[in-house]
Formats: sequence, structure tokens, C-alpha cells
Amino acid sequence: MPITLSRFFGIIISMYYHDPAPPPHFYVHYEKQKAVLAIETLEILRGQLSPRVRGLVIEWASQYQTALWKNWELAQQNAPLLKIKPLE
Repeated sequence: MPITLSRFFGIIISMYYHDPAPPPHFYVHYEKQKAVLAIETLEILRGQLSPRVRGLVIEWASQYQTALWKNWELAQQNAPLLKIKPLE
């Protein structure tokens, strides 16, 4: 079950506990669009996002990349994840 880290403009950012697939990543859901993005490069690993949604997610993730890394580490330890501020 995904753990929601942030929500903004209808976009949901989440992670899973003990998600073993490298590289470290996070999930994006927006309406029928879904994608997995690498934390380090912010590139789309799987799925597709419209240019508008991708731009918003990249803007947000660029601001909170350190928090995404921290949550990745916490998720691997099965520790509670931290909420991250939405894009305003």
C-alpha cells in the first residue's frame, strides 16, 4: 500500500515500504496518469506524465529532493515517513 508524502493540484506523491527496485524512486499519480521517478535524476523510470504534470512534479521534487532521500531511507527501515510540503 502506498504511503502518501504530498498532494498538490490533484497530484499525489507516494512511496512504498521496503520497495527493493533500484534506483531509489517515488511514485506519481494524477487522474489516469502514473509514473515512477528516480530521486537522484528526477527522470521518469516507468509510466508517463503530461508535460504540465511532469513540470510541476520536477519543480516540487527539485525543492524537496533531500526530504525524498530521507523518506527513502526511512521506508527501507520500515519507519514512519515524513510528510512533505506541497507545491504552492
